Amino acid sequence: MRALVISGGGSKGAFAGGVAQHLIQDLNRKYDLFIGTSTGSLLVSHLALSKIEEIKDLYTSVNQSSIFKNCPFIIKKKRGYNNISINHFNVLRNLIRGKKSFGDSGNLRDLIRNAISESYFEQLKSGNPDVIVTVTNLSTNRVEYKSLKECTYTDFLDWIWISCNYPPFMSLVRKNNCDYVDGGLGSMVPIEEAIKRGAKELDVIVLETEVNYLNRMPTKDPFSLITNMVNFMMDQIEHQNIRIGKFQAREQDVAMDLYYTPTVLTTNSLIFDKEKMTEWWTRGYEFAKEKNTFNRL
Repeated sequence: MRALVISGGGSKGAFAGGVAQHLIQDLNRKYDLFIGTSTGSLLVSHLALSKIEEIKDLYTSVNQSSIFKNCPFIIKKKRGYNNISINHFNVLRNLIRGKKSFGDSGNLRDLIRNAISESYFEQLKSGNPDVIVTVTNLSTNRVEYKSLKECTYTDFLDWIWISCNYPPFMSLVRKNNCDYVDGGLGSMVPIEEAIKRGAKELDVIVLETEVNYLNRMPTKDPFSLITNMVNFMMDQIEHQNIRIGKFQAREQDVAMDLYYTPTVLTTNSLIFDKEKMTEWWTRGYEFAKEKNTFNRL
């Protein structure tokens, strides 16, 4: 069994899309299992159907308003760089409305519904590849893996949306009497789960560099403190996932190929810039092509 695993990474998912395009279109890789976390969960349905151009159009056309119904921060470009600060008015408005997070990502749920039609869902459900998305259940303190084969259409769309909801800036979702958030809070790179489900060959796309190339900017306010803390925790989870995945792969004789980003793409993956995401998709494609050309030499 061959599996494609895609990590979380927000807007950097565009890079993963480019890598996957090369693997599926150029190398003609056939996967029995597609498993993603956060932005990875957004990609896997279209990749399983080989709808590469459709998902590319989606990733290279979104912006902040495509994701947020109520965005919790302000982005200003200064000398070519993005300066991010908290939007006090929007955060206060969200809290007054009884929301349990700083921002509201309801527009993302609408985007997912428009991108994945019921006919696509039925086609996947009746076909061979299984599609899995990762979510974190805060109520039970567990990571859960949701298979498309075991879901209704509406539930599956909800799980994809939930998998992408980066806390505490995006929506906290109450479903089945439990509180759910981004799958990356528990399993950023779900290699172990792919192996548990029987995968013997893995292509793993990790939306971080293999080695840390930068230090974070000094904390300026509570907003940046929370951002840095969550990023730190997710980085540690990612490293742990990869260490455990590599160990499991060795123990069970699983062939695994890892695709890290060769450079730092962004320091804030909640910024959705169409131009940059278009560039990252191309860079992902070219990187995977170069890597596999070199491996064949």
